[in-house]
Amino acid sequence: MRQPHHPEPDPVGPGQESVWDYPRPAIAEPTSRHVQVVHRGIMLADSRNAWRTLETSHPPTYYIPPDDVARDYLEANPARRSLCEWKGQARYFDVVVAGQRIEAAVWTYPEPSASFAGIAGYFAFYPDPFDACMIDGEKITPQPGQFYGGWISRYEAGPFKGGPGSRFW
Repeated sequence: MRQPHHPEPDPVGPGQESVWDYPRPAIAEPTSRHVQVVHRGIMLADSRNAWRTLETSHPPTYYIPPDDVARDYLEANPARRSLCEWKGQARYFDVVVAGQRIEAAVWTYPEPSASFAGIAGYFAFYPDPFDACMIDGEKITPQPGQFYGGWISRYEAGPFKGGPGSRFW
């Protein structure tokens, strides 16, 4: 069987990490970065106590403590579920702001596997549908593709899984 092509990592600049140095299987760790999500003028999330998950070839995904999320804008979406081979069963939420519903834009792991216990009940936001997702005041770029929820900031060097041709990285 032909081995999938793995790209050459981008050069790492000052203050950056290469996503190609991230582990596989994935890990979760606390971060002191300032994580924010804003939509239609509403601060949906604002935290300096988030966790991030790291996996080879992926930008970090940020998990925000419930106390730092404006949960009044979240509505459970019981029809949507997914299973992560490392974290376990995810539950999803729609975001409803000013009459606009963004379906399954937020997820949580209520009972993750033991190695991801730190993110239990924390909320992750797909960055693409929101007006601004920010890390330390910088508006981030969403990870390419429709499946992943990574946040690309000045802190990461790619290339990043998710775009065309990266399925088997």
